[in-house]
Amino acid sequence: MPAHVEALQSALSELGIEHERLSEREFLVPLRGEHKLVTNTLLAVGDTCLVVEAFFMRGPDEAHDAVYRFLLQRNLRTYGVHFALDSIGDVYLTGKLPLEAISAGEVDRLLGSVLTYADESFNPAISLGFADAIRAEKAWRDKNGLDASNLAPFIRAEEP
Repeated sequence: MPAHVEALQSALSELGIEHERLSEREFLVPLRGEHKLVTNTLLAVGDTCLVVEAFFMRGPDEAHDAVYRFLLQRNLRTYGVHFALDSIGDVYLTGKLPLEAISAGEVDRLLGSVLTYADESFNPAISLGFADAIRAEKAWRDKNGLDASNLAPFIRAEEP
């Protein structure tokens, strides 16, 4: 096993972090949050750096400018990772770490960043990007006497 892969495996084990080995150089880490229940995070040991990538949300249905502005403003305060878009507008948290920096402390800090930014940003981003769908779903549930309490965080989330 390459030394940097071994260092990452050792760090994940030392920290007691749940993970799955996907290939010789890739690990999947499910990060469990309060608002975004699971943020699956890929850690990939490359030739020159450790790459971290986590799916945050699919591309918004509406208010694209407001959603992307909100996330770009968040980028001003992030450590180790930042919000980014793929070619179809889906949103990820992504970053890179020099291979020499792989340690239990740095892996913990990096994964903590992913979890914090995903969890803190999820409700406001969903509220902005899917407001019409959430209102329609709430109206349908209300009309049919169904519980809509799990929609409350998205309806009440304050605009950033």
